[in-house]
Amino acid sequence: MAKAKRLAEDLAAKRGAVTFGVFATGDPRIDKESRQRAANIVGLVADVVAKSVRMPDGKPVDVVWTPVLVDGEKQADLVARQFRAAGVDALICAPDTWAFPQLTVISLLAHMPADMPLNITCGNSGPKPGVVYAHALNGALAQMGRLAALNVGTWPDTGLKPEMTPGTATALIDWCYAALTYVGLKGRRVVVFGHDSMGMETALAHILPTRRTFGLEITRLDMKLLADMLAKKAYKEAELKRLRAWIDSHVAERLDLSQPDADAKFNQGLAMYLMMRDLLADLDAVGGGFMNQLEWGSDRRGIPLPISDAAESLLNSTFDHRGRKPPIPFATEADVQGLLTMLFMTWLSGGSPPLFMDFRKVWEPWEIQALAKSLGVKFSPRDLWAARGIVDGDNSGSASLDWAGKPGEPVEEIMKRVRMPGAELYYFPGGGNSVTFISPGGISGVAGRLAYSDPVGGFTLIWDEACTVDLPEELAAAVANTSNVTWPHTWVVPKYASMAEYKQYAPANHFHMVWNLAPARLQHWMDLAGVLSVTPWQARPAFIEGTDRPLPLVYLLGGGENATKLARAQR
Repeated sequence: MAKAKRLAEDLAAKRGAVTFGVFATGDPRIDKESRQRAANIVGLVADVVAKSVRMPDGKPVDVVWTPVLVDGEKQADLVARQFRAAGVDALICAPDTWAFPQLTVISLLAHMPADMPLNITCGNSGPKPGVVYAHALNGALAQMGRLAALNVGTWPDTGLKPEMTPGTATALIDWCYAALTYVGLKGRRVVVFGHDSMGMETALAHILPTRRTFGLEITRLDMKLLADMLAKKAYKEAELKRLRAWIDSHVAERLDLSQPDADAKFNQGLAMYLMMRDLLADLDAVGGGFMNQLEWGSDRRGIPLPISDAAESLLNSTFDHRGRKPPIPFATEADVQGLLTMLFMTWLSGGSPPLFMDFRKVWEPWEIQALAKSLGVKFSPRDLWAARGIVDGDNSGSASLDWAGKPGEPVEEIMKRVRMPGAELYYFPGGGNSVTFISPGGISGVAGRLAYSDPVGGFTLIWDEACTVDLPEELAAAVANTSNVTWPHTWVVPKYASMAEYKQYAPANHFHMVWNLAPARLQHWMDLAGVLSVTPWQARPAFIEGTDRPLPLVYLLGGGENATKLARAQR
């Protein structure tokens, strides 16, 4: 008699990495050697993904592949069952021969979730034309409204073990990061302490659309919990001492303890890091945010508590007193749209630290040139800040400590540039310490901001490639003093947007940047999530070869990218 199977009560079971399933189609009429070559290609493609793609914590993704060529319905069903048993989250089809779309991949997809990411990577080969099949399949899927990423790359036409070119591999890897971000965040959660800070409509937690679009849950915890835990000292005092000793050794006299009760209040701010870190870990959260203003640190009707700038910076950083760690995207002012932006960008970049900034003063070229002249600072057209202008990215909250240095710099060198001044008491009468530094020039990445549109019922991302610049010392001091000198500053220059465009099209008062994020990864992810891509910069071409991903065919057949995304969302 059949019996139900009782599962183990293993509450400590860890979530696994995203799993990619790699396969190829085939034509039952082709010769044995061509079939062996096709099966070999599957293994070679799988190895490229396994060696090159990492989860945000640095662990490799899981990759499974099958030597069974999907010739028809029987093999499609078999491979689909294998992949489902292996927990495959995303599919890569690597055809090297002609096949029949409906009998092969379309039949296999019938077993899978409708939104499972699918990539078709092939060589531009002639003998047994897998590229012909790729176009036949991509066209069929596009007519169905099914999104697929087509990567027509290059590998040798002959030989049993042809290797793909670096460009083909890069295009595949970029898509893999988009896929792992899309599927890897489904069922995960972020934790936000407090409610909608400062009445910022652009920061609201759009619970249902976020769940529907990204599969993410938003856990809301009242800040009273943190206040109670702080009063109860619900943290390990020995670890707090280690953390404080680490700060003291790295920051030393740059830690300002001149305000009343500064030492105790700073320790409370560090305790907030330990408590929020542990709460997020206990809830298996991938990110978070903290409201602070106004009730926590600023409302004199209550008892203002110390700010948590150091805690927020540490959460966003790739290191702390324990050594290296994955960054936990964490938004100041309970800015959920900012949190989501940083979360997606961090995952897409493979774990790069996110930067949370005010979209503060925009210095157009004429304006910063005028300031430089008034200070006697010389410049030339070769100085990017003078030619293009800058945005002063500046916020008291969660600036990752990594951004005090360049990618790959030792922690010791980074921390030499960090200061921790006393809080600006007119803003934060609860006291505590902020974190400040000036980011070095020469950091490249993507800067942008996710926003929600109620008429559309979905999300939009306004973005551009960007870099940081160095300003001459005297000019940097003058620019920093124009806003809040005791907060972090990053001088940001967008690649294509003029400053006139940039300052008009900011979707909120905060924006965010991550380094080492290829635009193609961002675009592939927006395709999968149905996020509208907005780059209204006149200087940016519609398609930049070698930078952008090719526009999916389903968009071309559907009347354009945004029109098709909106239509697919309605389905």
